[in-house]
Amino acid sequence: MPEQVNQFQGQSFQKLRRACLRRGALFQDPLFPATPQSLFYRRKSPPGLTWKRPREICKDPRLFVDGISTRDLHQGSLGNCWMVAAISCLASEPSLWKKVIPDHVDQEWNPKRPNLYAGIFHFRFWRLGRWTDVVVDDRLPVSSDGVLLFCRSATPREFWSALLEKAYAKLNGCYEALEGGNTTEALIDFTGGVSEPLSLDREALSQHSDQRRAFFQTLAKAHERKALITCSIRPAEGETVESVLDCGLVRGHAYGITAVRKMRLAEMGWMSRLFMVRMRNPWGTTDWTGAWSQGSQEWHQMSRAEREKMGLIVRDVGEFWIDFEDFCQYFTDVVVCRMVESSLLWPSSHWREVRCYGEWASGPNSPPSTVYPSNNTLSLGKTNAKPGETKQRGNRKEARLGEPKGGKGGKREQVKAVKKQKKEEDGAEVGGWEAQMDKRSRCGGCINHRDTFLHNPQFMFEVRGKEEEMLICLQQEDRRIQRKDGGGENLPIGFEVLKVEVNRGSRVQCVVEQAASSVYMDSRSVTLRGALTPGRYVVLPTTFLPGATGRFLLRLFSHSHIPLRKLKEDLLSPSVFHCFLPQPTLVTTVYLRRASGLRPPKQKAPDVYAIVRCENDTIRTHVFKAEGNPEFNLRAIFYRRYPSTHISIELWSRGWLWDSMLGEARLQTAESERSRSHVIDLQGGQSRSGSRGCVYVETSSSVCLTDL
Repeated sequence: MPEQVNQFQGQSFQKLRRACLRRGALFQDPLFPATPQSLFYRRKSPPGLTWKRPREICKDPRLFVDGISTRDLHQGSLGNCWMVAAISCLASEPSLWKKVIPDHVDQEWNPKRPNLYAGIFHFRFWRLGRWTDVVVDDRLPVSSDGVLLFCRSATPREFWSALLEKAYAKLNGCYEALEGGNTTEALIDFTGGVSEPLSLDREALSQHSDQRRAFFQTLAKAHERKALITCSIRPAEGETVESVLDCGLVRGHAYGITAVRKMRLAEMGWMSRLFMVRMRNPWGTTDWTGAWSQGSQEWHQMSRAEREKMGLIVRDVGEFWIDFEDFCQYFTDVVVCRMVESSLLWPSSHWREVRCYGEWASGPNSPPSTVYPSNNTLSLGKTNAKPGETKQRGNRKEARLGEPKGGKGGKREQVKAVKKQKKEEDGAEVGGWEAQMDKRSRCGGCINHRDTFLHNPQFMFEVRGKEEEMLICLQQEDRRIQRKDGGGENLPIGFEVLKVEVNRGSRVQCVVEQAASSVYMDSRSVTLRGALTPGRYVVLPTTFLPGATGRFLLRLFSHSHIPLRKLKEDLLSPSVFHCFLPQPTLVTTVYLRRASGLRPPKQKAPDVYAIVRCENDTIRTHVFKAEGNPEFNLRAIFYRRYPSTHISIELWSRGWLWDSMLGEARLQTAESERSRSHVIDLQGGQSRSGSRGCVYVETSSSVCLTDL
């Protein structure tokens, strides 16, 4: 079934093309006219600038000349290397660029039938989960010397890259809106994939060859599976964007990785391993002057035939090879965009995606929403820091699902430090907002804001059976089009993953166990991957500060089918059967931690499972094989109609023919008690025959049903 495609600004390519052919006139786009407003919103147009159609620039224009390749892209005078680097990666994979340039054969100039040319083209970009079709005319800005002002091909009569850039500029408001950006955003827009920013620990990679080899294998496998990879050098304190290093590389500039090679090289009778990366500069120049640079002595160690056999070739101007050790020494950030629909996230697996749309929205009685500007984003290709200061990307180290939240949290501590500092800076303003927040609001800010955090949208999923490797991606709506009006800054976003009761079906009312936390970044997307143990989880996508509003898309990838649904109600609506029963008057949570002493003397430990019973509800754990001291770690929540009745915990031993009860523990809870611990001896069952055990339980209760 083909994917649904949205028409940008309601323009239909086919209808507009037919209308132009019927009139015998070339298309002029009224929504993106050939005027200065389509070019810049702050700068003035350069003197002598004109708009020309391709046939006015050359005699025999073509959309493609000898196909499409990375050599077709040269950046031009716009600071959008982040976009050009992403398109350069896109050009190397036909299955990807054919989605962005649909009907490319039909859109091509036909010199035999010039009457079929209408001066109209269309391109598609992936925005917030949907492909968006953008229509443009073929009028392009040309400098006073007759050269295309912005992106252009090395072949003067080839125009696909210039027209694609124009469509992307229209999608974002104007050409100047493309100044400075993030390759992560562009890769997602051009592919619909999942981009993961990876931060390189240069010190560790330079000192530990095993870590360096492992990272090389990560890039090699990603490239082998058609992932798109870009990289950059983050300017340090006091350094400026696009300043040049002694080795020729450019800070804050996006490069594309076009090949990753491991080979053996014979030197003086010895065989040495060579780890190499081929890169491309969107400027179309080869700046690298170190080992394996163009004309360096390393190339004299092998003949041209040997280089071609090993794949050490340079395909076009702007490409160069670099030793991986040098790569790790200079580059700080790598972005890997994985094509999830082609099962490319991880090897030998089929990945399934589920997605939910959501919105951070203020309630009817909340104060006006506020967009809080961020000051920690480095935009590639754009110098946006004031003299004497450099804007830094926030902590981008990858948080892992299932990572303990206690002691060893170097990454977590850095994120907390950023949050704490930001909270202190904005404390007064945010505090006032929290005091006025309506409970129906869905923009409560990050977990620092305990009073409002749980007001955020909540989405639930469940991991069954065994540990599951997953990837969670949060994407916010693009705001770049608002730059013309003085806005356009991304919201700092992130999300928390909470482990909740195994039978919860309503919104979370208090934080009990954090399973994972993403970093918070003012980026279009934030990702988190790793493994989660069996259980029920709730994801809370949030902005960093409360009160910021906007739309978002939550994507979850896993090997098995895991439904994702939005939690809307604070309490589950009663079923028809329950309508005839008394209303619940008490809510109790039971945390069955563990049991001990279940192994009889001089006997093998039993295969154990537990059953928790409360009124008509029954919760059962999985079987713990040959375990005398099982760690259950089971949480359950019960809405009780008869608070005076006990809650029972039964421990059973699984047998070949039938199961036998090891013993039972009974709980009697008081109203409105917080986190009470119990150690209860087992009664009945096999506990009568000498193998007395006990269970360790925690309970909480409240007469307010929305407290827990």
